Amino acid sequence: MASQPRAGARYHGDQAARPGMLDFAVNVRADRPPAWLLDRLSARLADLACYPSRGDEARARSAVAARHGRRLDEVALLAGAAEGFALLARLRPRLAALIAPSFTEPEATLSAAGVPIEHVVLEPPFRLAGAAVPDEADLVVVGNPTNPTGVLHTREEILALRRPGRVVVVDEAFADAVPGEPESLAGEPLPDVIVLRSLTKTWALAGLRVGYALGPAGLLDRLTATRAHWPLGTLQLEAVAACCEPDAVAEAQDGARRLVRQRAELVDALTSIGLHVVDGAAPFVLFRVPDAELMRKHLDRKGIAVRRCDTFVGLEGHYLRAAVRAEWPVLVNAIAEVMP
Repeated sequence: MASQPRAGARYHGDQAARPGMLDFAVNVRADRPPAWLLDRLSARLADLACYPSRGDEARARSAVAARHGRRLDEVALLAGAAEGFALLARLRPRLAALIAPSFTEPEATLSAAGVPIEHVVLEPPFRLAGAAVPDEADLVVVGNPTNPTGVLHTREEILALRRPGRVVVVDEAFADAVPGEPESLAGEPLPDVIVLRSLTKTWALAGLRVGYALGPAGLLDRLTATRAHWPLGTLQLEAVAACCEPDAVAEAQDGARRLVRQRAELVDALTSIGLHVVDGAAPFVLFRVPDAELMRKHLDRKGIAVRRCDTFVGLEGHYLRAAVRAEWPVLVNAIAEVMP
């Protein structure tokens, strides 16, 4: 168990990339939002003199509810999915089990709030089946697909984590990068499951912070009861509404299909130079190199940023993570230069 956040729990990929570098460390899909989304946001700039309206909040909440077939009271709008992790301590869990390797923000926020945590470390190939979750854990957090492994767990594997008196939180920040979202629980109302979703990766909105939670009304009320008034600004609410409209969802799925093809090309190329790539279905790949620190330094000198992985529990050693980008041949060629 842990009572204080690890230093590595507050490390994120944006810390690896300096201005001008070719950035494979951050998983935002594009360098800027699409033109239509910028137009929608720009049209609201004149409204910034006013407080966010109830109408804006209602439109955003309605768009999310319609997108996933949920009731309005099963939707909580968030300043990025990361805010959802920061709110989990308000459920007052006695023991939080964190499926690892995984996104480190739940560890950081829960530890800082004094919540006892236990990492349930999965061995390669990082599948969920057989995970030894403590029976006494009344909060379980799992990613799907998981960051940084990219592993996509089945719905059945995640539902098997449920127990009386336990809340299961599923981090689906990258679910919309999987065509059809086949393993998502976002559209399934369950009394003990909270799903966290992000809009920042797909729509290049990392600087705006937009996301939402889906779950039973009672749990969402407990999460959000003491939030400040106007927790999301006007532009955030506009972005949520815009990105959950049917045309936007269809555009995201078109992008997900392109990502699948690019990911397969990147995996084949990395494999061809002798690297092992973890089998996954995310807009990034996790792969092993002989010496991760030396490889990162080599790539840094070449102006290429990748995500170090020794900050993740369960990945101390030889792993690196790279976002799927059209420029992947530059990354692979640079790695090949120093492969034995």
